[in-house]
Amino acid sequence: MDVTEPATGSVLGHVGVASADDLGRAAESASEAQRAWAATPHPERAEVLRRAARLWQEHAEEISWWNIREVGAVPAMAGFAVHVAEQECHEAAALPSRPYGELLPSEEPRLSMARRMPVGVVGVISPFNVPIILGIRSVAPALALGNAVILKPDPRTAVTGGVTIARIFEEAGLPPGVLQVLPGGADVGEAMITHPLVRVISFTGSTAAGRRVGELAGKHLKRAHLELGGNSALLILDDADVDAAASLSAFGAFFHQGQICMTTGRHLVHESVHDDFVERLAAKAAALPVGDPARAEVALGPLIDAGQRDKVHRLVTASVDAGAKLAAGGDFDGLCYAATVLTEVTPSTPAFSQEIFGPVAPVARFSTVEEAVRLATAGEYGLSLGIVTRDVMKGLAVADRVPTGIVHINDQTVSDEANSPFGGIGASGTGSRFGGPAANVEAFTETRWVTMRAEPPAYPF
Repeated sequence: MDVTEPATGSVLGHVGVASADDLGRAAESASEAQRAWAATPHPERAEVLRRAARLWQEHAEEISWWNIREVGAVPAMAGFAVHVAEQECHEAAALPSRPYGELLPSEEPRLSMARRMPVGVVGVISPFNVPIILGIRSVAPALALGNAVILKPDPRTAVTGGVTIARIFEEAGLPPGVLQVLPGGADVGEAMITHPLVRVISFTGSTAAGRRVGELAGKHLKRAHLELGGNSALLILDDADVDAAASLSAFGAFFHQGQICMTTGRHLVHESVHDDFVERLAAKAAALPVGDPARAEVALGPLIDAGQRDKVHRLVTASVDAGAKLAAGGDFDGLCYAATVLTEVTPSTPAFSQEIFGPVAPVARFSTVEEAVRLATAGEYGLSLGIVTRDVMKGLAVADRVPTGIVHINDQTVSDEANSPFGGIGASGTGSRFGGPAANVEAFTETRWVTMRAEPPAYPF
């Protein structure tokens, strides 16, 4: 298939598309390669990860070029993705030497222990929006812990999210067959989930697709770690610094064109500062340049394709039809959608209740903390939460009343660090299985009970 540039429609190159049959062959060869890789001494596995980390940095300019052209990322986002990929590999390099079990007390005269064993072959399905980060955060720890990996990147970003990762690990010295990349459609994903040699699925994508993945994995008695959609709230309390809050909201809503699962999707503002906040946020939105990040200095690049642009615009126009007011934006040029601010938003407004995945900031007002909590907990998502207040203990107390996987006090909702647990609850996923050493070990190993005796025991028959 063609590799196309969203901003211009230009063809950047070509990439092979996998079939379900390719997946079957990949699973068999990956399972064969995994056994030797798991038996590789832990310092050697760690060194492959360390070399991979260095290669991300050495090839940062080339990789960023693809991220800008194929994904539509602005240079700052492209550079951040490479930085996180490097850190993910450094963090993963520490996993092979971690303790992989514990001794257990036993009432029998034997040594009893629990050992963490590689699961075997891990299937990773990554999306188009931040393809490097959302692929490497599962690929690197799974490899480090002795597994083989089959990575299915979104076909729209198969080079940035697939070929790049494969080339990094090939040059880092990963043995052939241990990591395989199969860009493809839903048929390849289904083949991965149902193949008996693929034992764990790590999926990042929409909630609708995640429900199907979880259902199919459960039917085949497999673990599926799901990081799904979000509609994250930013609460701006009555004592907040309004200018700082507007800056946080603008970044949280418009960074990477809003195509981030943690994007600030609902801006909940105390009535005493609401009007001032809206004025400042709208001014920031109107001043943000939108265009081709490869050819101009812009704050927002293009959305990934016409389907995504049309979805964003439908939600904006439906929200205006339902009574919301446009304070900024609401229009587009090609795939470039202007930073948009909607006011007079209520829980029944489409842009409030649904994940937009575009550069749109819906603003709703509240009168009391209790009302803010009700608004923040409205809906099925539970990924990230931001609270802006001069009283951080008050902010923490409010956060305790809003179930989410991530909380940031005096910051917006978008953040990612390789050493920190990541994941959401409710319709946002199955918890924090996408970051931090404890979560990675749990996600990509199985626990085996082992006992040893000096002599076989005597039984009554």
